[in-house]
Amino acid sequence: MTEFSRRKFLATAGASAIASVFLKGCIGNPPSAADLSPKAVALNLSSDQKPETTTVKLGYIPIAEATPLIIAQEKGFFARHGMTDVEISKQASWGSARDNVEIGSAGGGIDGGQWQLPMPHLISEGIITKGNRKIPMINLLQLSTHGNGIAIANQHSGQGIGLDVSPAADYIKGLQGTASRPFTAAHTFPKVNQDFWIRYWLAAGGIDPDKDIKLLAVPAAQTVANMRTGTMDAFSTGDPWPLRIARDDIGFMAVLTSQIWQFHPEEYFALRRDWVDQHPQATKALMKAIMEAQQWCDKPENREELVKIVAARKYFNVPPEVLRPPYAGKYQMADGKPDINDPMMGPLYWKDGRGSVSYPYKSHELWFLTESVRWGFLPEETLNDAERIINAVNGEKLWREAAQEIGVPAADIPKSTSRGVEKFFDGTEFDPANPRAYLNSLAIKRV
Repeated sequence: MTEFSRRKFLATAGASAIASVFLKGCIGNPPSAADLSPKAVALNLSSDQKPETTTVKLGYIPIAEATPLIIAQEKGFFARHGMTDVEISKQASWGSARDNVEIGSAGGGIDGGQWQLPMPHLISEGIITKGNRKIPMINLLQLSTHGNGIAIANQHSGQGIGLDVSPAADYIKGLQGTASRPFTAAHTFPKVNQDFWIRYWLAAGGIDPDKDIKLLAVPAAQTVANMRTGTMDAFSTGDPWPLRIARDDIGFMAVLTSQIWQFHPEEYFALRRDWVDQHPQATKALMKAIMEAQQWCDKPENREELVKIVAARKYFNVPPEVLRPPYAGKYQMADGKPDINDPMMGPLYWKDGRGSVSYPYKSHELWFLTESVRWGFLPEETLNDAERIINAVNGEKLWREAAQEIGVPAADIPKSTSRGVEKFFDGTEFDPANPRAYLNSLAIKRV
């Protein structure tokens, strides 16, 4: 899958020397597990780094992408940076998260948290909010890469549904208009990344997701139940739900998003802009804590503790044995496809084979907007305005400041806001310097 050694790149992820947590200033590496607890001693922060508030309310969905938020809370990273009153609130669905960020914590909602892209942009532009009210957001860092998959109901076993779905295209399309119901697939929220993953995969195999199947949104927590009842044929969502479907013998893993687009951007940490503007140091304190949590998460020696923390009832509420395989990059595939046993194919939080996971590349945000145009979610004219939309939301300057203040080595801070050309499993390329060429290369699209 990749020539990179997970242990090699993790060994370089925090190359700067570790200072004592009692020294003035910040550190380049997260402290060891022995140094941390939910009541961790705060750093002796300089006056220009003390947060303006210690309180914030962050929303999350119980999937692997939320892990850095949970770890930052449970291992004391938030408290260490002066954010002693962080509340991370489990959201019933992405729609609930959207509604709660609209009203903000002052109205009983949230100040921000975990998001699929381009939700922060759509909320900022008033496209998915009530009454099209614009709620400006700041996209501060990428939480993870990988950790998503597409599970297929057992009744379709043997039909050749895998990474290349074209051998099963006629079978899947043939269910449309028959006495049987059409092939029904789901994602967790429309017009965002888990919708895009299944659309890209199907379209690459010659299946039009808008014409050849039925595609709808179902909350992640209802994944297993919907597949168990036999009303769902495919589900695109985050770990642990696809693996849970396979483990409970309801369905099988057909494809991982890490196969569709290796080292792809996954979910992000974003806050309301008014909260960021009022609390710039608190914002960076949250970012520093999450960055250190991301480094902690990627250390192999921490993975067992990580699993036990997020598996708890108050977080994912699943047995630890469901989480161990995906966090180790172990996925049991089906229909004659070889199993995957590669840590680089599972969830990664700080570094991957392309460099920084955490840094919010503007080029990735452009891909999400371009894909939105592809499927008719946004008008084609959006590409003419993409620079404004991205610059209004992207928080890479704050990321750089936060990274420098905790001593992240210069080599781990991207030099450009573009990661360059991105390559997909089917040979398609996205050049952020020419997004229209990408659109023109696609056979199935709405534009």
